[in-house]
Amino acid sequence: MAGYEHILYETRGAVALITLNRPERLNAWTQTMEDEFVDAINTAARDAAIGCLVVTGAGRGFCAGADIGGFDQGIKAVGRRSNMLQEGGSPEVPLALTRGKPVIAAINGVSVGVGLTMTMACDIRIASTAARFSARFVRVGLTPECGSSRYLPLVAGLPNALLLALTGRIIDAQEALQRRLVDRLVEPDQLMPEAMKLAEEIAANPQEAVWSAKRMLHANATEADLRRVVTVESYSIRELQRGPDHREAVQAFVEKREPRFNQ
Repeated sequence: MAGYEHILYETRGAVALITLNRPERLNAWTQTMEDEFVDAINTAARDAAIGCLVVTGAGRGFCAGADIGGFDQGIKAVGRRSNMLQEGGSPEVPLALTRGKPVIAAINGVSVGVGLTMTMACDIRIASTAARFSARFVRVGLTPECGSSRYLPLVAGLPNALLLALTGRIIDAQEALQRRLVDRLVEPDQLMPEAMKLAEEIAANPQEAVWSAKRMLHANATEADLRRVVTVESYSIRELQRGPDHREAVQAFVEKREPRFNQ
């Protein structure tokens, strides 16, 4: 997809940075933003030079949730509804995030509705102390979406997920940390440096092993059959043992030097 309207996409070394870019609307989510976001995630997945992604918002908000004005236009349009309503709420976003390369959400401001739930499908969440959070859906007569009925309990725990989903209340960054919505809080001016530093650390590791580990953890986190879990793990290890990165790690150990991955 050439030329994005509602996001920015750039690469910084082995890290891809995706910025939700409707600052005048606190980056409210639109169908255009959704299509572009999924395309950017998939673009990074195809780029062998990229090892990790960072997602953030332009201006003072991360994402204020779905653009209700866009929903209203879709409902009123003769014979059609908006794609997000028709499909049941951003269905491709969690699929793209969980299948793609590791993603760090750098939550710089208000994170509401889909602006919260999409971060649950990211792999790591770092937030500014100025951020605020809400699973706002019940306040507009809807239920959680974007895969969050799986990921919100998985990340935050069922009691926290229920409290947030059933009240729709807005919480500050410190409470979000206590309720496990985010992994770390930093001062606003340190958010992007810290997110990029972590992304670069991840990207420096063997990409195939990192990506395989991510996908396996997402899949096995809800797998009830332990035999299937260990079978998948064994298969992954056998495959990676045949690869160049494992050979390089072993050779570097023997030669008492740092390994050179992703060459």
